[in-house]
Amino acid sequence: MPRIVDHDQRRAQIALAFQRLLAAEGIAGVSFSRVAAEAGVSVGLIQHYFSGKEALLRYAYDDATSRLGQRVRQRVRSLEAAGRPVREVLVDSLVELLPLDEERQVEYRVRSALWFQATHHPGLAEVARRSGGDLLRHVTDVVVDGVRRGEVGTTLDPELAARAVLATVRGLADQVAFSGADAFPARDVLRSVVVRVIAGPEGDPRGTAGGGSGVPG
Repeated sequence: MPRIVDHDQRRAQIALAFQRLLAAEGIAGVSFSRVAAEAGVSVGLIQHYFSGKEALLRYAYDDATSRLGQRVRQRVRSLEAAGRPVREVLVDSLVELLPLDEERQVEYRVRSALWFQATHHPGLAEVARRSGGDLLRHVTDVVVDGVRRGEVGTTLDPELAARAVLATVRGLADQVAFSGADAFPARDVLRSVVVRVIAGPEGDPRGTAGGGSGVPG
């Protein structure tokens, strides 16, 4: 009886091997032969699934951003189900985007390298726009839910607030990557920005710079 091959699993296996090499050596150090050796498959098998390097780049980029986005969404759902304040939900979910451990450092290098490549490749640019848009909508929805629950002021523009927070996260990720996870309290920086940007209702001390954050340490 012929063996059943899980094609999605094979693609993911190849993509993960590519991501490991990219994170370790940069885009110039990646080739089909290197990926094949890393994945434990033949070059011909990679060519069976991917027509060329750009197709592999796109799949690997989509895979990396999708897994990260899913992890953030799962974290948000868990925190919201536990009834956590909106600012805490944002800090504890978006910290997943910071390269604070080995797994997230690899993800950061992969996403950064392919984001740069996206400036020259329309296929990668489409992945960047889609993944960035999905994350923006998700964070915006969290802020909108905070307004509905009375934790966020009604004068706040949820999308502008989400963009400001995500811009902070991106900048923080770069600083952590080049300074090291122990160089400064990145989580505290993120918390301070979330508290200031996601303003509470008028009179709520959590929405002011001098008040409590509503987010535990």
